[in-house]
Amino acid sequence: MTDLTGRLLVAVPQEQSDLGEGDVFTRSVVLVLHHDEEGAHGLILNRPLSAEVDTVLPGWQEHVSSPDCVFQGGPVSLDTALALASSEGNEDESLGIRSLFDGMCLVDLDAPPPIIAPVVDSLRIYAGYAGWGEGQLEGEIDVGMWFVVDAQPGDAFSPDPDGLWARILKRQRSSVSFAATFPADPDLN
Repeated sequence: MTDLTGRLLVAVPQEQSDLGEGDVFTRSVVLVLHHDEEGAHGLILNRPLSAEVDTVLPGWQEHVSSPDCVFQGGPVSLDTALALASSEGNEDESLGIRSLFDGMCLVDLDAPPPIIAPVVDSLRIYAGYAGWGEGQLEGEIDVGMWFVVDAQPGDAFSPDPDGLWARILKRQRSSVSFAATFPADPDLN
């Protein structure tokens, strides 16, 4: 098993009937936060919601990166919030910042925002997360549901999350880049 922690899962374009209308993973980009033999979890990076951060977590709105809204991190535990941040080595677990990989960290949302904000560069709040049990993600990759690609530093905090799926596919130096041109509805092609 290859550890996919820190890599991106980019949804392979499917016909709407394959995934179901409005499936959260349609054209999604998932940052894998943790992967081992027991399973994996990550956050969908390109699903901004219309909810303002302060309606869910008062005091955090002014500290989040643009677009300054809550994102849907996945279909699991939508009633919980996670904060993903980037930091240049300023992580301090005593402040409630847990380092993950490549400058990425999780922030304890119970910590006071004015203490956290100065030590992180970018911050996003997610409702829910994406999760896979033992062997489930590997099975989805094997049947061709995901492209697995390297993340770049700005991917997690892109100011244009709606265009992230196509941008990541287009930058690939392989036939994967052609998937970016797959129409959302092939019947209208």
